Amino acid sequence: MIEYQALPQNKILCVDMKSFYASCAAVIEGLDPLTCYVAVVGNQERQGSVVLAASPRLKKEFGIKTGSRLFEIPNDPRIRVIEPKMATYLRISTEISRVFNRYVPKEAIHTYSVDESFIKVDGALHLWGDAKTIARKIKDDIEREFQLPCAVGIGPNMLMAKLCLDIEAKKKGIAEWTFADVPEKLWSIAPLREMWGIGRRLEKTLNSMGIFSVGQLARYDLEKLEKKFGIMGNQLYYHAWGIDLSDLGAPLIEGQISFGKSQILLRDYKDDAEIRHVILEMCEEVARRARTHRKAGRTVSLGIGYSKEEFGGGFHRARTIEQPTNVTMELYRVCLELFYENYTGHTVRNISITLGAITDDREVQLSLFDLGAEKRRQLGYVVDRIRDRFGSGALLRAVSYTAAGTAKQRATLVGGHKM
Repeated sequence: MIEYQALPQNKILCVDMKSFYASCAAVIEGLDPLTCYVAVVGNQERQGSVVLAASPRLKKEFGIKTGSRLFEIPNDPRIRVIEPKMATYLRISTEISRVFNRYVPKEAIHTYSVDESFIKVDGALHLWGDAKTIARKIKDDIEREFQLPCAVGIGPNMLMAKLCLDIEAKKKGIAEWTFADVPEKLWSIAPLREMWGIGRRLEKTLNSMGIFSVGQLARYDLEKLEKKFGIMGNQLYYHAWGIDLSDLGAPLIEGQISFGKSQILLRDYKDDAEIRHVILEMCEEVARRARTHRKAGRTVSLGIGYSKEEFGGGFHRARTIEQPTNVTMELYRVCLELFYENYTGHTVRNISITLGAITDDREVQLSLFDLGAEKRRQLGYVVDRIRDRFGSGALLRAVSYTAAGTAKQRATLVGGHKM
């Protein structure tokens, strides 16, 4: 049994803006986010364009959700298809953070994503009331000032607050979980992919071990989990008991840190030279993201999705290299190996690249037999500084100026979409 009395008993709010992009678009158009039928679509000129967000009612009544395609939206006069205004959405997100700042100092706020934030309110309880009272005040402020709906989960740590949000608060508006709720509310979660931090691939592995619910995970032998998953096995076990000792803003499962990028291509790519050009551009972006956090990785993953016109399919493969890296061309070399070993010549429509098995860049050991390694590493940081100062499009590889390149056009977007 876990001795919860010895653990920190914080009051952390996890605030989620309901269907944020769609709700913002609705308010801008003078509509009620909870009753209108709104879909935010990246490019209305392409029938295959992805739905970036859908209002709650559109999801419920028409089954249109994030990731659906424009051609799937019914021809119904009630439905409004709106192009995104990403810069506006980001400004609204910033203003919402200012609402949080009325109740707690900035260091007690962690912006997890554009529509989700964690807020530690322990130091504000004597000023504003208990955690539920503060949550209600924040919720009311946002709805009154922005006409935007939100939900708030409250827990003793970030993990419990997030789980409370996803499982209960999104239905009720505001909910709170304590460690006493673990057996009834946390352990009953099934299938496992509904547990924050467990994806379908990990769920499949756990299922093969006879684990189908969070309760079964909590009762599984810890040594066996650690032997199978390493440090992540330890964290999975304790997360099943609702325990998360990470500081505000730290990743909830540190063993799962990775840097990646996926891209749905604007057209079908059949020529392997064109596909290589896009892979190189994406390796550049993944490497840059790793360098931004002063990290490097040993496991390189490449996913290729084929066009639906050729009945879909594709492959996802990974390779672990000897030395951690965040150098673009080293990632590109591994991705090319995976590509040519598995590519079957089909038309490509989706590419994803991930760098995992992350370590601190300062801990990377240089080889005595590769005298140019440090120079290549530092060159990446120099390029990053130029782009940070003058913009992502200030310095591009030559492939980005070819017909296959996408980076030049994407450099004009905010969050990958129109401003």
